[in-house]
Amino acid sequence: MYENAFNSLDRVMRNDEGLASELDYAEQTSWLLFLKYLDDMEREWADEAALEGRDYVPVIDLPFQWKTWAAPKGADGKPDANALTGKDLIGFVNDELFPYLQSFHEAADDADTLEYKIGEVFAEIDNRFRSGYSLRDALDIIDTLDFGSSQSKHELSDLYETRIKRMGNAGRNGGEYYTPRPLIRAMIRVVKPVIGETLYDGACGSAGFLCEAYEYLKRDDLSAQEWEALQSRTFHGQEKKSLAYVLGLMNMILHGVDAPNIRHTNTLSENVRDYRQKDLHDVVLANPPFGGGERKEVQQNFPIKSGETAYLFLQHFIRKLKAGGRAAIVIKNTFLSNTDNASVELRRELLATCNLHTVLDCPQGTFQGAGVKTVVLFFERGAPTRKVWYYQLDPGRSLGKTNPLNDDDLAEFVALQESKPDTPKSWMLDVAEIDAATCDLSVKNPHTPEQAPLRSPEQIIADMLARDEETRALLEEVRGLL
Repeated sequence: MYENAFNSLDRVMRNDEGLASELDYAEQTSWLLFLKYLDDMEREWADEAALEGRDYVPVIDLPFQWKTWAAPKGADGKPDANALTGKDLIGFVNDELFPYLQSFHEAADDADTLEYKIGEVFAEIDNRFRSGYSLRDALDIIDTLDFGSSQSKHELSDLYETRIKRMGNAGRNGGEYYTPRPLIRAMIRVVKPVIGETLYDGACGSAGFLCEAYEYLKRDDLSAQEWEALQSRTFHGQEKKSLAYVLGLMNMILHGVDAPNIRHTNTLSENVRDYRQKDLHDVVLANPPFGGGERKEVQQNFPIKSGETAYLFLQHFIRKLKAGGRAAIVIKNTFLSNTDNASVELRRELLATCNLHTVLDCPQGTFQGAGVKTVVLFFERGAPTRKVWYYQLDPGRSLGKTNPLNDDDLAEFVALQESKPDTPKSWMLDVAEIDAATCDLSVKNPHTPEQAPLRSPEQIIADMLARDEETRALLEEVRGLL
């Protein structure tokens, strides 16, 4: 039923001239789902208050509640034929509803409150529907969705993940929000978080790491205390971009975390020298954006200055870990070998302050649409690195949109990581043997025969001239025979 609803929603959005891409579809679906979820939760909270003999004060005022404007019903429970539509509906949403919801941003002081999250969701998002008739059709479809049961949320979360994945494949910017879920699951299985620990992603995008970690940790036999810890104290995320923040918040809600601790902020604006014990976490899981640049004043927040966003994030993540804390971070493979000062100093700091015990070398095509190769760094804070175990992931096929990474591809890596054996695809590097001046950690499989060195340009030209001379001589012989 829900899959049919999402397919119908796609058709409605494709017919609206204000919605041009998968990014638009994901954004508009998100704010509609958020308001429907909020309405379902408010009804649930009101019922709980009534059973306990308490008065319930709604978070959303009556004129702006879902049942008033989005899905009004008659006395017989059927949709009201006089519900807002056309220009009246667009006018209400743009001129009244959105300004009202955006006002929560100024009213809420605590970032962990529902009011704050409402304000953040609508602070920078706009209604992109041009046709009030299309919007009415979309509202009617969303109203059929039910957030009341865990089974409903599970089905909705799968459909929402598919939407995020499609958005990620649709364009370069969307791709920032999507990390292949099989890779995330493998990273989590290696790090092995447990309930009672805190998990953090400072570049959480669509919250894929936090959602998968929640799926890994939740069990049917959890005590009430463990369940409360899982819901409210375990997961922490930060995201700079508005659309990604909304996607992450909604994704976590659909996976079953009712009040996600995700903040809409630029993580790199924090000075890493100011962190105290209460700011630190047990586990960090992340795929920070790379290739971007930050302003000079932002770089002042870090001991090692760099215009590479990923290098600033890595410094942030190292300092966000408690002593003994564990991390799994995706980064460009060139980080292991670049000779610029920032790269060398950052590798030196990582090796000196953390135990970089594992490097997973990912094949080309792991991230669809990305032109760079990546590695995953697994490390623990508090002890220097002595040895690094490398694993070269080779799925035996070319990865792409129609042939993506899957869980089976990573099964051997997860199985071998704990014992860290030598195999044709894995090996151990003794840090004492690397060049102390460069701290080069390049992926160099000792079990693979070294390729012959490439010829110099001068040698290539000389070889070409020699072949030309041979060809000329042969042609002269042929001409003599004629």
